[in-house]
Amino acid sequence: MFRFLPNVLLKQLYTRKSLRNTATGFTFTLKNRLSDAQFTGLERAIINGREYQASAFLLEIDGGEEVGVEAISVATPLSFPLRRSVRVRAIAPPLEPGQHILEITLKTQPFGTITLTVEDSLQTEAPEDTQRPQPGIPRHPVDDYSPQAVAERLQFLRDFTQTNPQHITQPTFEPSAVRGKCENFVGVAQVPIGLAGPLRVNGEHAQGDFLIPLATTEGTLVASYNRGIKLINGSGGVLCTIQDEAMQRAPVFQFADARQARSFVQWVEARERDIAAEAETTSRFARLTYVDAYLNGRFAFLRFGYSTGDAAGQNMVSKATLAACNYILQAYPAAAAIEHFFLESNMATDKKPSQLNMLRTRGKRVTAEIRIPRDLLIQELQVEPEQLLRHARIGDVGARLAGTNNNGLHSVNGLAALFIATGQDVACLAESSAAITYSELTPDGDLYGSVTLPSLIVGTVGGGTGLPTQRECLELMDCYGDGKANKLAEVMAGVVAAGELSLASAISSLDWVSSHDATRV
Repeated sequence: MFRFLPNVLLKQLYTRKSLRNTATGFTFTLKNRLSDAQFTGLERAIINGREYQASAFLLEIDGGEEVGVEAISVATPLSFPLRRSVRVRAIAPPLEPGQHILEITLKTQPFGTITLTVEDSLQTEAPEDTQRPQPGIPRHPVDDYSPQAVAERLQFLRDFTQTNPQHITQPTFEPSAVRGKCENFVGVAQVPIGLAGPLRVNGEHAQGDFLIPLATTEGTLVASYNRGIKLINGSGGVLCTIQDEAMQRAPVFQFADARQARSFVQWVEARERDIAAEAETTSRFARLTYVDAYLNGRFAFLRFGYSTGDAAGQNMVSKATLAACNYILQAYPAAAAIEHFFLESNMATDKKPSQLNMLRTRGKRVTAEIRIPRDLLIQELQVEPEQLLRHARIGDVGARLAGTNNNGLHSVNGLAALFIATGQDVACLAESSAAITYSELTPDGDLYGSVTLPSLIVGTVGGGTGLPTQRECLELMDCYGDGKANKLAEVMAGVVAAGELSLASAISSLDWVSSHDATRV
């Protein structure tokens, strides 16, 4: 839980341009962007130097009933959940047009007494638009997943589009199942799932034969992976190894000059364990394993690396890093020299391919290795190992010329189908699909091949993994729940290896186009 809330973050509680006059005074809005909390009282409120009594204020949480501040106490707190807004209404003389300075000191749990100091301009009502206003998608501020809220949106959809969809509006689960996973919920997109396998995986976490659910609309994809799986199984299976894991968040601090930025980094490096202790108070699973520092001009970039258990962990590390940065902003002796701070600098390269993640790992670094007997390769895929190796060498040149983030053929194909089927964050395919392939001829004339995924971001808890169909797909591989993320990563790497082997053989044996033509409708 956050123990430090510097004013640079407290300001984010206030909703800009929410200050308005009312018939009985004025109003403004606060939004909880930190963590679940409770109001336990108002210590003081000063606006433009004038102090207001607590009896002047009423609070309204997202369209609920108004509560007088005087009625709020430690014994009778007012809940202020994460991502919810509270409208503060003052019964007092209206404010003059222009800029106003608000200093509000609130008593809260768990943050204690916090003082919010902001400057905002009084908003005046704009003249009525003579054109018809754009209708908004219906939302319920408290329970947007109730049957009534969903029904209102569906009716809006029908009225606005003049269509009457039948399939997307027929989920097999209650809308409440997608709470925290999808906003403005109206239904589902049904993607066909084909089975590949069973694939024999010889991993440290995944051992045995696994049926593979692939959600796709691409003809021949499932068949292609099945072809590669058949060859792998005939060779004894795929050897899979988790080599590393990490999830990052990369805040940045701006100073007046480069020397101040350097001093700041030196201070951070000397207190990494204290910083880790603060970060780890926010989660039972997040563990800070390193803080890399990168200096550029007057900017200090800090790249926090965590282990996150069986969750993919992006939200987890965001919360942990915010707590760590809160501590830094409070404890750094020269904190006044920090001109600006941002929780993410784009250096974590979240949902973007990057060379840094390929070197330092993001998510799981997992390698799949295969050894295919020469005779089996020729018999099953009509191609000799030498031909595959020649194509791989040429493909390395092509990938270098194109500037791609991998030298494989189509790692994203199988990963995308598995991500959709198992409820992973599909946008993470941008980095997860980075693949480094290698192949050679063994002394016996057989084919050795490997594929390393240095930034495979998957989880078996949290996010979309608990949705009904996604959970079923994970369960059929015994990859749902705690202690299963490494197992899932090994299975996925094995599937990628099968796909690389199949497509490389199809291209080398000239079967590629004919295979697709055979399934054309």
